[in-house]
Formats: sequence, structure tokens, C-alpha cells
Amino acid sequence: MSDGTMRGQVLLLLLVLSLGSALGQVSYSIPEEMPRGSLVGNMAKDFGLDVKRLKSGKARIFTPDSEENIELNNERGVLLIKNRIDREALCGQTTPCALHFQIILDNPMEFYSVTIEITDVNDNPPSFEKNEVRFKISESAASGAKFILDRAIDPDVGSNGLQTYTLEPRNNFIIKLHDQADGTKNVEMVLEKPLDREKHEQLSLVLTAVDGGEPQMTGTMQILITVLDANDNAPVFTQPVYKASIKENSPIGAVVIRVAASDADDGNNGKITYSISSTSDNARGIFEINDESGEIRLKGNIDYEKARTFQINVRASDDGGLVDSCKVMIDVTDMNDNEPDIYIMSKSNVISENAKPDTVVTMINIKDADSGENGKVHCTLNNNIPFVMKSTTNDFYSLVTDSELDREMTYEYNITVTCSDEGVPSLSSSITLTLQISDVNDNAPVFERSSYEAYIVENNTPGLSIFTVKARDADWNQNARVSYILDDSSVNGVPVSSYVSVSADSGVIHAVRSFDYEQIKDFHFRVKAQDGGSPPLSSNVTVKILIQDQNDNPPQVLYPVQTGGSVMGEMVPRSADVGYLVSKVVAVDVDSGQNAWLSYKLQKATDRALFEVGLQNGEIRTIRQVTDKDPVNQKLTVIVEDNGQPSRSATVIVNVAVADSFSEVMSEFTDFKQDKEYNDNLTFYLVLALAVVSFLFITCLVVIISVKIYRWRQSRVLYHSNLPVIPYYPPRYSDTLGGTGTLQHVYNYEVCRTTDSRKSDCKFGRAGSQNVLIMDPSSTGTMQRMQSEKNILDEPDSPLEQKPPNNDWRFTQGQRPGPSGPHMPYGTHIRWTPKSGKRATGGPEVAMGTGPWPQPPTEAEQLQALMAAANVSEATATLGPGTMGLSTRYSPQFTLQHVPDYRQNVYIPGSTATLTSNPQQQQQQATAQQAAQQALPPPQTSAQPEPPKAAQTPASKKKSTKKEKK
Repeated sequence: MSDGTMRGQVLLLLLVLSLGSALGQVSYSIPEEMPRGSLVGNMAKDFGLDVKRLKSGKARIFTPDSEENIELNNERGVLLIKNRIDREALCGQTTPCALHFQIILDNPMEFYSVTIEITDVNDNPPSFEKNEVRFKISESAASGAKFILDRAIDPDVGSNGLQTYTLEPRNNFIIKLHDQADGTKNVEMVLEKPLDREKHEQLSLVLTAVDGGEPQMTGTMQILITVLDANDNAPVFTQPVYKASIKENSPIGAVVIRVAASDADDGNNGKITYSISSTSDNARGIFEINDESGEIRLKGNIDYEKARTFQINVRASDDGGLVDSCKVMIDVTDMNDNEPDIYIMSKSNVISENAKPDTVVTMINIKDADSGENGKVHCTLNNNIPFVMKSTTNDFYSLVTDSELDREMTYEYNITVTCSDEGVPSLSSSITLTLQISDVNDNAPVFERSSYEAYIVENNTPGLSIFTVKARDADWNQNARVSYILDDSSVNGVPVSSYVSVSADSGVIHAVRSFDYEQIKDFHFRVKAQDGGSPPLSSNVTVKILIQDQNDNPPQVLYPVQTGGSVMGEMVPRSADVGYLVSKVVAVDVDSGQNAWLSYKLQKATDRALFEVGLQNGEIRTIRQVTDKDPVNQKLTVIVEDNGQPSRSATVIVNVAVADSFSEVMSEFTDFKQDKEYNDNLTFYLVLALAVVSFLFITCLVVIISVKIYRWRQSRVLYHSNLPVIPYYPPRYSDTLGGTGTLQHVYNYEVCRTTDSRKSDCKFGRAGSQNVLIMDPSSTGTMQRMQSEKNILDEPDSPLEQKPPNNDWRFTQGQRPGPSGPHMPYGTHIRWTPKSGKRATGGPEVAMGTGPWPQPPTEAEQLQALMAAANVSEATATLGPGTMGLSTRYSPQFTLQHVPDYRQNVYIPGSTATLTSNPQQQQQQATAQQAAQQALPPPQTSAQPEPPKAAQTPASKKKSTKKEKK
């Protein structure tokens, strides 16, 4: 092939590729054997696509072949080498060699075609099928004799392919090349100089095949020639070219053709041997020849799709070394042995029901390897589906929608694509695609009825379920979720929501209030059903509620009018005949229907034999003749009853006077009124007396219970009180001192108790007040309770102090002072002795005992105080230091002048106040109290409970009486 021809082909290819690019196709050219990852081209730029479009459309490469040599980088939008490409393995001798594939994108679905031409590289040297070949040539062979040689094979193409042959040495033979129709070259070895057996019996030649690549590569074959004696005639084929045809897929051993040659010589020189000298590349190993008969048989499988023609060079040689050759052209007849291949390039599994017509659902590539009519394919779809197949380019089809879709009618389609060729017999293949239709909110909810009517009995309970409205939505999932909404409206100016409510999920309508048939008999409103789609769709329905009457109203009597003060009635003359109309009871019932049907009955009468009442009209008539014996005053009780279930009734009293004149009637009614008033007054007084007696009884009962409770609580307070016992001094205490001014004898008794003494009757007191005033009138200070000091005596858990069992203390009968008991003055010194043997003195409040009395002293305590006062004059001993309480009062430093004069001063138990008649003493006491108040600490923030004041004892009463006498 000349260089001009090659350039023309290249220019034509570039023109075609440029045209394809303009039509949505891009071509690239790369050399073979490029390393993996090498750049092929920037397809995103060449197609004008954004890299984001590649990502969103999930761009990918589709190729019918399973082997993928190119990959797409979506991040950069470039094509890269995925596997090393060998042009010879991919295309063989076909030129140009190209890869064809499509770039598929989704959303929307589209594809772009890409063609990559693979250029040849001189990577293969020429090679011969045989390393050596042998010839037997007679020495008498004339110059110009031709010998066909096997040609070399170079997988490369173009300038890299086989270019020429050389033969060494060239003493007797030369090489000639002849172009064949298929573009190959036939190699002939031509005898240039006659052979001489006597000089060279054996000749060895080397045939070299040379390609045109850089660097140049070669292949060699050795030719061994045996020179024979003279042979006059060479074999001659009957025709130079034989043509035959064979069907593809013919069985092995089938006879293709038979060639024949003749030789005019006799004997061994006339015996012809057939052999295949050379074949085309695709025919190697497929055919064989019988060396004796020249019959060519099929040795391998032939496929029209791989090779459509074969060329075989057959050589006929005799034993004398003379040869002849011929060419056998074998055409392969195509058979319909390939069914169409269906490749899914891209498909959608789900499509929206609102997709427009001609929306691409699936892209399909269909190929049939057969040719002619056998390769023509047409595709069909199953019936009754809204899809069609459209051909976009050769072998490419699109499955598109043909009409509008409706998921509510068909939510899924099974689409069967069947492709058949036109061969005989026809072959077909099919594939089934499953396509689901996604829902779109295109259906509004539909109520089961166009309108609703419901009944409810009046006086219903609020919240009662009346009935249910139901709507259905043909959509799916969220689009089919129906919510019910009460439409805004009013009934008689009142919002309907105050009458009924509707459940949003179930559509149950509830009564919000209790209905009254007499006020409202029916009303209507609208309920809206709305789905959950976006945007939501809705529909309305009218609902009418009818209130059913219930017998909830008794009959109302219109006549006669019942008044409390009037006793006048109807008057019947004594001359009235039977059936005389006395009066008529007129009543109405606000209910309706049979609940308003009224009937009249005579319930009670003075004389039932005289009157009757009409059952339907309420007319009161006489049923007999009036006589003189009939009383003047006739009282009739008429009951009016409705027909409801249960029935309700009303009564009316009709006074009838049987008299001929009005004066007779008045006299009778006056006597009757007086008797009635007398009976009414008597009843009033009886009721009043009963009420007074009941009130007095209940009052007495309450007082008795209150007294009992009060005494019980007083006894409990006395026993459990925490207040100390204040000594009680007799009224004439100062008289027992003999007027000497000082105490003659003072006895100091120490009462030592153990920690278990709380189990005995001896009880000890603790001060109930916070401050203790010193009893010495001359003193101006006060003693405070030491709360702020961390005294061990104040800690309840201290081991040195045992908490007294109670705050009020008493002595046993043997310890009480008296004429027959031991002399124990009031200066008793009390000390607590724990088990450890150590003594601890109590606080000043314990000794002084200035707390309020919980109860007045008993008579026994007053007697003890009088007896102790009689023994004071005999006390001569001095009191020990530190003694508190009464011992402080009667210590040697405490003279008679410090002893309060009970003739002039009155001490109130439970109180620190002193009533005195001496002005000087009152002034001194006021001064002392003022000093005590100044010495006292400021009051606490929290209010202290005020101690209860003791009640006045009989002794104090006597003292006050004597003081008044003085």
C-alpha cells in the first residue's frame, strides 16, 4: 500500500470522527501497549459536560464485551487506561482498530458514544509457519520455473507489517512477489539459471522476511533443494483458480472441494503428490488435503462471524521434482446460528406516575452476529402496557413511555422485550424488566357517601360518639393518610365546634354538648378530609345531625290557672243535667310526636260518682243529676299524662261549687278558710317546738363533750409538762417568822438522785423561761440562761449531767416536811448525782424555779407549804454557798427584810408579777424590774411562746380576801 493511500485513509477517518463528535460522539487515538493509568482524553470537556453532572448522573462505561480496557474517572471527567491493550489480540489484521463504548448517565437518562482508535506499534517480527521447506528439482528444469513458497506472517499492520523478502544465495533462484486480492503478497521462487546435478546435488537457501518498522525486524526460513535427474514434463492443474463454498458450522471431515493435476510422464515421473503450500492466516489448521486424490476436507470449525473467506495455495509435484500450483478460494455461507444479544445499558427500576410521555425508562443495545437477513432484528413488547421501543441509532433502542401512567390502576409493570431476527428459522431472545410506579399525590380523598345524616337523642352525654365519616384516598403511603377537619361554620350564630367535634384520625364525630330538641331540632356542617401529600388534597362532605325528641318535659296546664291565694273554682247549679260541662282542663306538652299526646284522668274527687273527665279533650262533665245531698264544695284532682316512655304527668286541682247562688258559695268557702288557717297555725307551732328542743339537746351534748375533752387535756398537760413547779407560800407566812427579822434556823437538805431516779415519783423541773430574775430586791442584775456558752451541763449527751426525768419535781410522802416528818425548810438544795459519782449543779433556772405553773397547786401542796413555814423559825444553820432556790432566799445574807410580806404582797402562781399595797415597795419593785429589763439581752428574732398563766388557787383567793379586809 502506497503512502498516499494511507494518508487518504487517515484523512477520511479523521473526517468521519469529527462528524461523529458533532453528533454526540468523540474519538480518540492512542498507541497500543500504553501502561495502566495513562490518560486517554478529557471526555467531560470534549462533550461539554460538567463534572457535577457526571457525579449526579452516576456516569459509567457500557460495553457489550465483558473485557473493559478503559475506565472513567468521575472526579476528573477523564478516560484512563484500565488494562494494557494489544492491538494484534484485539483486532488482528483489521484496520483501523478501534474500541467502541458508551458513557451512560442517569437523571435524565442519556448516553454518549466514544471511539478510541488503537494505533499499531512495531512489536512483532515476521514469522514463517515452517522453519524449513524441501524441494526436489530436476536438473533439466528450464529457466523461469516457479516454485510457490510459504509467505511470512507479521501481526503488525501498515508500515510495521511485512514489506519484502530476500533470498540468499542468489546463484540459481530469485524471489518474485505477487499482490493478492486480499492485500497479501504471494511469494514465488523462480529458477534463473539451470541446475547441474554433477556440481551441486544439494542446495541450501535462506528466505528472509523484512518489515518496515523502526527498528526493523526480520524472520527467516531455510529452503533445502535436492537436484534430480532429468524429467521432461511437469504436473499441470486443470484450472489455476478453484472456487468453493461451505456452510458455517459444517461438521469436521466435510469435503470442501477436489483439485486435479495431470503429468504426461510415465512411471514415477508421472506420479503427482498434492500438498498445501500456503494458506491465509485465518485458514491455518482449518483445512487439509489428501496428497493422492487432491480432496480438500474440513479439519476445524469455521464461523462466518470470524472468517467469511479462505484462500489456500495447493501444490502438485511429481517424483521428478517438477511442480505446479493453483489457488483455492473458499467462501463461507452464513447460517442463522446466532440469536440476538440484548444488553441493558441503563434502566430505571422506579418511575413516577406523573412522568410525561416519551420519558426514557431503559436503554438497550441489541446485536446479532449474523449478516444479511439473518442479522436483521426487530423487537416487540408485551401487550397492554404504556411503553414502546424506539430506535435511536444502529443497534441502540430506548424504552420510553407511550402514555400517561396511573399508579392507582397499575403500580408495577413487567415489561418483556422480545427481539427476533429474520433468519430461517428465526431466532429470538427476550428479557423481562420490572418497573415500579412511584406514587404522586394526584387523588383527593373521597367520602363513601355524598352526604351524611345522623340521629342523636336529646339530653345526650357530652362526648358521646354520634357516628363516623369515612373517606378513602387511592394514593399510597403518606399521600393516602387521611385527616378529618371540622369546617368552620356556625349554627344560629354559634360556632359549630361548640356543638360537635371530629376525630382527626378516625373521623368519629362526638357531641360536645347535650342537645335539647326543644331548642334545636337539626343542624348541618361540613367535614373536610385532607390527605398527607404535598401539596395536600382535600374534599368536603355535608353532615346533617337530627335531634330526636325525648320525653323530658311534663305537660303544662294552661287552664285552670293555679294560684296559691285563690280558692275560687267552677260553679254547677243543682239543676244541672247529666253531661253538664263544668270546666275544661287545657294543657300542652312542648315535646313532639307521641311524647306530646296528652290524656286526662280524674285522679281524686270528693264524689267520683258526680263528675268525669274526657280522656282526650280534658272536659269535666257531670255524669248524673245533682241532688240536694251533694256537698257544696267539690274538689277534683285531674292528672294530665303524656304518651312518652316513660310517661310524664301533671296534676291540677279544680274546685267546683255545687250551688244555685253565689252567696251560698261564699259562706261555704269562708268557713273552709277559717278552718284551714287554724290548722296551718297549729302545724307551725308544732314544728317550731320540735326545732327548739332539738337545738337544746345538741347544744348540751356539745358542751358535755367539750368539757370532757378539756379535762382530759389538762390532765395530760399536768403530767407531761416541762415547766418547773413554783413554790406556793401561804398567806400568813410572815407571821410564822416571829417578827424577828431573820430566820432563826436554816436547814439545808441535799437530795441526791441517781440517773435512774426518773422511774420514781420524784420529778424535777427545768426552767420554762429563758431568763431568771434574782430574788434579791437590792440586786440590779439579772441572770441569763447560758445558752451561748458551751457548758457541758447544757449538752444532753454530756456524761457529767443526767437529764432530769421531768421538769416538775415532787417529794415522796416520807420526804415531805411536816410535824411528824424531818425538818426540811424551803431552802432545799437539789443536786443531780450521776452514776459516776460526780455532782453537777443545775442552771439557775432549775434552782430558782421561776417558770410558770402548769396547774394551780393542789390542797396537799398548800398544806406542805404551811407546815414548812412553821419549821422555818427553828432553822439556825447557815446555807451553803452556791445554793439556789429557797436556800438563796433564807441564807444568812438574806434577812427577814428580803422575805416577801404575804400580808401585803400577793404572789400569783405561774407569774412573776406581785400585787402589793405598799407604795414604797411598789416603787422598789418597779426599779428592780427596770434594772432587770436593762440587764436582759435583746429579744430573739423568733417569737418565744408565752408561758401559760396559772389559774387562781383557793389559797390565793383567801389571801386576797384577807388583804381586802385589812
